[in-house]
Amino acid sequence: MDSSGSIKTLFAPIQRLMSVASHLHSRRFKVVVCRNLGPDVMSILEASPELDLVVWPQDSACERSWLMENISGATGVIVMLTDKVNAELLDKAGPSLKVVSTMSVGYEHIDLKEAAQRGLKVGYTPDVLTDAVADLSVMLALMAGRNGGTGVDLVQRGQWANFSWAPFGLCGPQLSTTAASPTRKIGFLGFGRIAQVTLARLVPFGITHCLYSSNPSSPPNHTRDAALAKQHKLQAVSKVDIDELARESDVLFVLAPGGGETYHIVNETLLRNMKRTSILVNASRGTLVDSDALAKALREGWIWGAGLDVVEGEPNVTIDHPLVKEPRCVIVPHIASATLETRLAMATRAAQNLIGAILGSEMPSQVNLSDVS
Repeated sequence: MDSSGSIKTLFAPIQRLMSVASHLHSRRFKVVVCRNLGPDVMSILEASPELDLVVWPQDSACERSWLMENISGATGVIVMLTDKVNAELLDKAGPSLKVVSTMSVGYEHIDLKEAAQRGLKVGYTPDVLTDAVADLSVMLALMAGRNGGTGVDLVQRGQWANFSWAPFGLCGPQLSTTAASPTRKIGFLGFGRIAQVTLARLVPFGITHCLYSSNPSSPPNHTRDAALAKQHKLQAVSKVDIDELARESDVLFVLAPGGGETYHIVNETLLRNMKRTSILVNASRGTLVDSDALAKALREGWIWGAGLDVVEGEPNVTIDHPLVKEPRCVIVPHIASATLETRLAMATRAAQNLIGAILGSEMPSQVNLSDVS
């Protein structure tokens, strides 16, 4: 007991420790959210009392100026594809930033090198949109082959009554097999999760062969391919070079990742090798397809049609765009993941990734930055 002999003096150190512990426990982490994620997901974030949420208040793309103004001192940020995460933003955020969570499977809008150098964690939303993208890929193949874009336009312009029926008017190549046409070869540029799920959806159309081309450095997976062929009762599932893929595919689905290695991989050379009755579908990244080359291929009849969910330079795709001018090119505005179920799952995953990174629990989907240099 000290000279004062008071109990208060004896317990003072313990009280100070309790005060520090209470302060640490009550610490709140600033989190910037670039879009309101709806009541189901915002409630997940709001249920964590440790998070101090700063949410973009408008039902529109987050303005860069608002993000730059509010990111300072944040521990985490949830971004959309439209939000560029670069050195400028990360510098403004400062050393407190620990995690960037994007509500997307792609992360081209995030400078991964900068994130890795700063020791940040990056979350994304793979897997949850696989089924929705596969559904849309099949839809685009059908619309492009069966002149769906032209037909819809005809009705919406009030010209149906003026359309002169003809025995082969508005006809196109049939996706399914027939007695007179018993073989269908479906090609995939990229053969990951989405491509394999798309393949499963196409089986009831009677397809007979699956061809694919993927990373040249990856050896063929004969065991998996044989299992897929047996599962879907196909004559073959085969990895081929890109020239054979173009030459043999009745429908070619572009489902490979973006980046420098695949930039304009669908070019004039590939398109010239395709069948005149073939369909090209792109539901991955617009940069994989050379738009001018595709427009030329459609205009000159090298291929039958194209169905696109993505276009290089989007959303700046105006009525004067060369692909918009082509009647056999069906374009939808990057809506492959746009189902109620999928977008809810993506938003939920983005929130879970952020919470896991900040509070020290598991991040369900984290980008591997170990090889980024």
